[in-house]
Amino acid sequence: MLVLVAALLLLGILLGTAAHIPLPLTLAAAAVIGCWLLIFAVRERTSRRTH
Repeated sequence: MLVLVAALLLLGILLGTAAHIPLPLTLAAAAVIGCWLLIFAVRERTSRRTH
């Protein structure tokens, strides 16, 4: 539950920031976050298969 609250807080901060920074920087940040989420999902999926 704490992770969900932290994720929503970060989302709010990023969306607020995205309104004030240039589009290329926003897209770069979105790509970094997307890659991080993809890596996290793959790690979670592989850890569930091994246990």
